[in-house]
Amino acid sequence: MNILETSLKDAYIIEPKVFDDERGFFYEGYSEKGLCDKMGIKFEVVQINFSKSSYGVLRGLHFQSEPMAQAKLVSVNYGEVWDVAVDLRENSPTYGMWYGVILSAQNKRRFFVPRGFAHGFIALSDSVDLMYAVDNFYSQKHDNGIRFDDPELNIDWKINVNQIVLSEKDKNLPFLRQKLAEYSK
Repeated sequence: MNILETSLKDAYIIEPKVFDDERGFFYEGYSEKGLCDKMGIKFEVVQINFSKSSYGVLRGLHFQSEPMAQAKLVSVNYGEVWDVAVDLRENSPTYGMWYGVILSAQNKRRFFVPRGFAHGFIALSDSVDLMYAVDNFYSQKHDNGIRFDDPELNIDWKINVNQIVLSEKDKNLPFLRQKLAEYSK
């Protein structure tokens, strides 16, 4: 397993060691010893989530507030996405910065998104099956998000904005400054 640092503190790309032969392939999708020990983190999977999306579907930018914050290990089982994380930890040296990576069934990469980050992705192929393991349970009460098109973040979503398909919930998320103002009340 190869663990790559990103430009965001504590966010990593994981490249598994793939064993290919005429039958297909095998790799470890998650290994506590291989992942947590090498990165020096604690990540105990309590829930695994799946989503299916078509081209242009953007899901995000989502996060859960404390005490229900979640770290995520994101992977794609079919298709390709542009996966994005935004550091929302106010004391972090990379606060307010974003990082994106192509995740696909072909490259088999994983993206580790720590607690305190917003996360989102856009489907770049006709169909995408995405899976993410989390270390805390979902709580509707703590469900939060920020706008995908926040001008301060200026995220490059890799496709024309007119092709992006959003849920009503995601269309109405606040900008980062609005979210921070809510927390400071």
